[in-house]
Amino acid sequence: MAVIGFNYNTISAVRKPVPKGEVKINNNVSIKDVETQHVQLGKTKQETLKVSFEFISKYEPNFGEIKLEGDIIFAEDEKIIKEVSDEWKKNKKLSKEVLTNVMNNVLGRCNIQAMVLSRDINLPPPLPLPKVQSKD
Repeated sequence: MAVIGFNYNTISAVRKPVPKGEVKINNNVSIKDVETQHVQLGKTKQETLKVSFEFISKYEPNFGEIKLEGDIIFAEDEKIIKEVSDEWKKNKKLSKEVLTNVMNNVLGRCNIQAMVLSRDINLPPPLPLPKVQSKD
């Protein structure tokens, strides 16, 4: 499946007063909806797969939250698009192959955006950053 579009619909970052004690960061991605849509590519209309997602980084205990919602658009053979769409409508599930592709694309974009947002509002990064250690 080829990604032909990626859109954020909601970008939210909230920081509250720093709590005492240890701060834990929980990241979660969920698929909210899957639907087909027609996209005009030149003079041709192509059926595509639109996957709506939600990415959340929660800082506990109630310290902050980064929330990103959006859509990712995939182009693929119409038969495969129909199979994926039908499976979602029936069971609210995606095949391992499709889910892996969706998650890798969403995480690749959202992790970077969450890092920028965390820096901008002075939250700890939602992912551990590499650190240099000196040898004595």
